[in-house]
Amino acid sequence: MNSTISKPTIPSPSHSSHPSSLFPLISSCKTIRDLTQVHAQFIKTSKIHDPLAAAEILRFCANHRDLEYARQVFDQMRKPNCFSWNTIIRAFADCSADEEQPKEALLLFRQMVFAGFVEPNQFTFPSVLKACARTGDFEMGKQIHGLVIKYGLDNDVFVLSNLVRMYVMCGVMVDANYLFQKSLIDFGNVYKVGRDERRQEGNVVLWNVMVDGYVRIGDFRAARELFDEMPQKSVVSWNGLISGYAQNGLFKEAIELFREMQLGDVSPNYVTLVSVLPAISRLGALELGKWVHLYAEKNKIEINDVLGSALVDMYSKCGSIEKALQVFEKLPKENAITWNAIIGGLAMHGRAKDALYFFSRMQKAGVMPTDVTYIGLLNACSHGGLVEEGRSFFNHMVSVVGLEPRIEHYGCMIDLLGRAGQLEEAEEFILNMPIQKDDVIWKALLGACKMHKNIEIGKRVAKILMDMAPRDSGSYVALSNLYASSGNWEAVSEVRLMMKDMDIRKDPGCSWIELDGVIQEFLVEDDSHHRAKEIHSMLNEISNQLRLVGYSPKTEQVLLNMDEEEKQMNLQHHSEKIAIAFGLISTGPKTPLRIVKNLRICEDCHASIKLISKIYKRKIIVRDRKRFHHFEHGTCSCMDYW
Repeated sequence: MNSTISKPTIPSPSHSSHPSSLFPLISSCKTIRDLTQVHAQFIKTSKIHDPLAAAEILRFCANHRDLEYARQVFDQMRKPNCFSWNTIIRAFADCSADEEQPKEALLLFRQMVFAGFVEPNQFTFPSVLKACARTGDFEMGKQIHGLVIKYGLDNDVFVLSNLVRMYVMCGVMVDANYLFQKSLIDFGNVYKVGRDERRQEGNVVLWNVMVDGYVRIGDFRAARELFDEMPQKSVVSWNGLISGYAQNGLFKEAIELFREMQLGDVSPNYVTLVSVLPAISRLGALELGKWVHLYAEKNKIEINDVLGSALVDMYSKCGSIEKALQVFEKLPKENAITWNAIIGGLAMHGRAKDALYFFSRMQKAGVMPTDVTYIGLLNACSHGGLVEEGRSFFNHMVSVVGLEPRIEHYGCMIDLLGRAGQLEEAEEFILNMPIQKDDVIWKALLGACKMHKNIEIGKRVAKILMDMAPRDSGSYVALSNLYASSGNWEAVSEVRLMMKDMDIRKDPGCSWIELDGVIQEFLVEDDSHHRAKEIHSMLNEISNQLRLVGYSPKTEQVLLNMDEEEKQMNLQHHSEKIAIAFGLISTGPKTPLRIVKNLRICEDCHASIKLISKIYKRKIIVRDRKRFHHFEHGTCSCMDYW
């Protein structure tokens, strides 16, 4: 039987237009080490002199982020073509590991222009403009803008998008807006025609860049107006504004926008969930947080260490520490971020011993603690009154782990010592700090002075704070309360008069409660709610029930010079009590109530809520400015140490 053996057919250039198909040896490389062997062979066979071969080696180096190797290859090229110039410029412009690399991209661009062998094209300028944006080199950016016009590329939508981004990143929103408005005129028919997908996508990018620019300068009104006008919104559009709201403290706005997103035709993705969870956490919107968790699971969005830690943080800050523990146990634990989330959550709930236990597990797992780990540990010690343990952790962080304490670590130590009544040591600790003291540090000590009624140190600290931040109401209010607690009403009047003369207003107490996924907000003595009459009726019922069990309002907590009846009415209408009253009339028996308050809970509210939990057989979870309080059966998880 005769048989014919034929040689395998080698694809000719006509079979593929991509240069990589001409060099299968390069295409088969997986690592830089593989490439060096091919590179050596190309040099030996003189194939390296083929501009396409050299360009492919350069592209491989750039894609694998080996800039040193890429630069050596580029420098040995006799006459780099435009593709090679673009490759090396883009590689340096995109590098995030070194702040100097974008500057190198600009130097390379100068060489390209001055060499004059090749002209930059529409693929050159986006990288160069990105380098300008990253370096903040506005003057260079303006010159490049001139070159864009010279080469007739100012109508290319991707070049234009990067021009706008450059002006945005340099904070020049007037010029960015001018170009943006020009693009609306030049490309205004794109959305009607809808045939040029490249232009359509580019326009969405351009709108996103402008919205991001207004977010960056804090003009959220302009950002939202522009966002609402967008003819087409991508998931990036929604994520950008949601993240901007959340990162700038506009938590309600972030959640409202997230809800609006769910009503549209764009589905939330991984980035959306990571962006909105901090807002959910801050407002204590547990039901919405549960929905986010369920959404991730149903849509097979990977719950990795970042998203998982955000979920642990959310459950912790929404009062469900047990659910936080369940999520934690399912997460990968190779990264400190997951350990930090659960240690911080346990600390917030006053479970100091548990926080220390998880730290020991972290050490056994071989995960190196970070500075955030020690903030959680020190907070745990502070809420648990573990002074010696706190000192030990602070010293361990510095002496053993070798971490430099941040202002937050010092603040934790002041809080730890202050709560324990060691005010002189706390003051000495501040004075010996090797870094600059901020107002948060001094406020922690002033709060401790009020707690322990130490007027002498309190006056010194308040004076420092008033000099440091003369228009911050916190120090004036704390000093006034300190005087009031000792019955010095003349001194209280002087401080209040000073505040009035300087038009300094006290931050009002505010509490939130979530009902059917909606955040309900209440201020002190709030009667603006549509169910205000029912709420006030419930407040009166609560007051009567408290009297029946022998409770007397702690009117000494009302630091105002008024009669006893007025003081009792003042206490009855604290924001957390209004929120609890609303919760009682709005939910079924035995339903837990979760309250978030912007200020520290007062002694009267703390004592009252303990009894309310017993009278109405409710678990009431209150998160104040410092920590969580779990009220149940007439007791609190803090054991009255807060």
